[in-house]
Amino acid sequence: MDKQQQDALKKAAGIEAAKFIKDGMVAGLGTGSTVRFLVDELGRRTQEEGLQFTGVTTSRRTAEQAKGYGIKIVDVDDVDHIDISIDGADEVDKNFNGIKGGGAALLWEKIVNENSNYNMWIVDASKVVDLIGQFPLPVEVIPYGSGHVLKKFEEKGYKPVLRKGADGTEVRTDENNFIIDLHMDRIEQPHDLAEDLINTVGVVEHGLFLNRVDKVIVGDPNGPRILTVSED
Repeated sequence: MDKQQQDALKKAAGIEAAKFIKDGMVAGLGTGSTVRFLVDELGRRTQEEGLQFTGVTTSRRTAEQAKGYGIKIVDVDDVDHIDISIDGADEVDKNFNGIKGGGAALLWEKIVNENSNYNMWIVDASKVVDLIGQFPLPVEVIPYGSGHVLKKFEEKGYKPVLRKGADGTEVRTDENNFIIDLHMDRIEQPHDLAEDLINTVGVVEHGLFLNRVDKVIVGDPNGPRILTVSED
């Protein structure tokens, strides 16, 4: 699948997801390439249809994009609830386990996810996998002592790499932290791994999103398809 085809699927998923935002809602707006299409569509609806809602974003760059369309954006602590949050995912498997944080926004994404009544992910078909782990798992760590955290991960066989930008400097999150990406290929026991990571001193948050989504909209060549998590 080339980039043009992939972008078309992302756009279709974003447009479909935008239908779930209604007047008067408080909506969480995620981060990433698929979410950009979502915000573009919400911007169109705001300007052409008079849609009025309040947005809470998971990154500064999403906030800037949304404000450019005249969408009202507030801080997460300025609302008492979030009706629905829509975000992307780097991988999602058949059990609805997800990896997020490819855009280095996983901490804010998880805070918004945690405080939302309903969570939806939008992805292109390439992000749907049998088992998560092929996409490197992001872990947000504070800069102080990050080298020791990296060594601990190496000793455990997590194949960690400190994320750096094109200029060779460490990538910084919106909270000014570092990202360590774990190249694990397959994550057989995601809950055990999540527990180990969050209990590692120096780790702020990890990109495993487990039991955190209600609906997934997949941009598919035959049209968007909706995967809904069973409540059983």
